[in-house]
Amino acid sequence: MTPSTTHLVLIPSYNPGPRLLATARAALAHWAPVWVITDGSTDGSTAEIQTLAATTPHLHVIVRPVNGGKGAAVLTGSTAALAAGFTHALVLDADGQHPEDRIADFMVASVSIPAALIIGQPIFGPEAPAVRLYGRKLSIGLVHFATLGRVVADPLFGFRVYPLAALVSAFHSTGGARRYDFDPEVAVRMVWAGTPVQNIPATCRYLSKNEGGVSHFHYVRDNVRMIWLHLRLFSQLPFRIPGVLRHKARRVRG
Repeated sequence: MTPSTTHLVLIPSYNPGPRLLATARAALAHWAPVWVITDGSTDGSTAEIQTLAATTPHLHVIVRPVNGGKGAAVLTGSTAALAAGFTHALVLDADGQHPEDRIADFMVASVSIPAALIIGQPIFGPEAPAVRLYGRKLSIGLVHFATLGRVVADPLFGFRVYPLAALVSAFHSTGGARRYDFDPEVAVRMVWAGTPVQNIPATCRYLSKNEGGVSHFHYVRDNVRMIWLHLRLFSQLPFRIPGVLRHKARRVRG
């Protein structure tokens, strides 16, 4: 496989256990290069992925010594990727939820519309927890309100290809989006900035513990963080409405 010089896969990782090696290998089977950002992991997975990278072409590891959250890890990787000359990154979760076999499809979509944010629209299997499905409906509705439309089909599914310059600009416009608030907040802020969006269906798997599934989502702490996110966005929305309407009108004319 000829490695891309413009598009890479970014895998933010925090204590994923053995799933990280499996995810990295699966990603490399469909795309190169692949960068892993370990975010203060303490489970031995950093040493394991570094050992694999030492003998695996096109696999690169960046180590963050202190955990800062998914968004912080993506920002670290995105900034480094821009400095290395890359223009786009597909963010792939380390826990096995995202469909590695769709990486190339999403990259092709990005190449055809390089200015666009390519967002996965999740297709859930029967194993998906009902509480997660019900809870995300509220977040979807709030993001539709914040963007004055349904341009973002699902703001919580993190399988996306980002134009890196637009993504880093969205990060710099907020002090948030560093933890579990990352996926919805950057999507809203990129829409506010006029980034076009393309939604593409993709499967989402919830792995059991026996399958190596790992989740660090804390229902109370992280739901409070999400509530604060939407309050922040709504407080800024009145100042964003004129720009959002202009961008919306351009999409309609286009």
